[in-house]
Amino acid sequence: MRIGLQLGYWGAQPPQNAEELVLEAERVGFDSVFAAESWGSDAFTPLAWWGSRTGRVRLGTSVAQIAARTPASCAMHALTLDHLSGGRCVLGLGVSGPQVVEGWYGAPFAKPLARTREYVSVVRQVLAREAPVRNDGPHYRLPYDGPGSLGLGKPLRPITHPLRADLPIWLGAEGPRNVAQTAEIADGWIAVYYSPRVAGMYEDWLAEGFARPGARRRREDFEVAASCQVVVTDDPAAERAKLKPSLALYIGGMGAPTMNFHAELFRRMDYDAVVDDVLRLFGAGRRQEAVEAVPDEMVDEIAIIGDTATVRAKVAEWEKSGVDTLLVGCRSVDHVRSVAAALELS
Repeated sequence: MRIGLQLGYWGAQPPQNAEELVLEAERVGFDSVFAAESWGSDAFTPLAWWGSRTGRVRLGTSVAQIAARTPASCAMHALTLDHLSGGRCVLGLGVSGPQVVEGWYGAPFAKPLARTREYVSVVRQVLAREAPVRNDGPHYRLPYDGPGSLGLGKPLRPITHPLRADLPIWLGAEGPRNVAQTAEIADGWIAVYYSPRVAGMYEDWLAEGFARPGARRRREDFEVAASCQVVVTDDPAAERAKLKPSLALYIGGMGAPTMNFHAELFRRMDYDAVVDDVLRLFGAGRRQEAVEAVPDEMVDEIAIIGDTATVRAKVAEWEKSGVDTLLVGCRSVDHVRSVAAALELS
């Protein structure tokens, strides 16, 4: 099992200890460092800034939102970071949700699977640098010939030769069709709120994608990375309590009432009643009650919390279920060290 440090996205201010977390993660044997974005900090700059102090760990986005950049622009970011890091970039992409895409980026959200497929295709053309990049659309037409076009667009190849044509592209995906497409066109899957209990369901979705004509990879050379809080502690109840506010927020507030991908994910895990309660309470402004509605067993489904023996056993369970990399959010250097010691990374 590989372990990655998940820096996430920033809150109101940049984190004060991110650099020391990154340096310690590399020192003690973490495999990678990932950064995210929402509607504040971006995913690439922290990796370039703090990653410049590292020499081994992979540097990945989990995820860069496809609405934030055109596919050609995103490919420029990735090839630049890949050169600067000596071939350590992992490009993780995701669609986000309609509230962010339409409300923040001012772009349409409709047909997210088709947009993703087209986006990845353009990025791969840029990285391959075999010919001037063209795309007939309908979502990312290159050259652009739509409303407002002067008709002067010219197909181009990147000036800078990409370091790796096969720079890995991972996709963040939650639903069955999105996961299947990820298996078909990507090099890895970034799973959020993964549960080993329903691993068979995930494997069925992945298998559908791998079986499609022209699928890029097979299951054995495809990487599954799951976001997972790993906490070594003798007081698991206290650590579960710290995670419940975030779970309540993502189930109850990170999405529209009629389209919340995180809520649907937990429904597929048979938590319909809990999801209904959290949505109702969060929507009514009763946030603390929404937090209290999150049961301990839901936290234990998607996180690994306990003493060293428990953590080791559960990590082995996650690995057996099909996870290759755990992306772990660590709050302190001591947290990084405790995870590395429990899993004997060094």
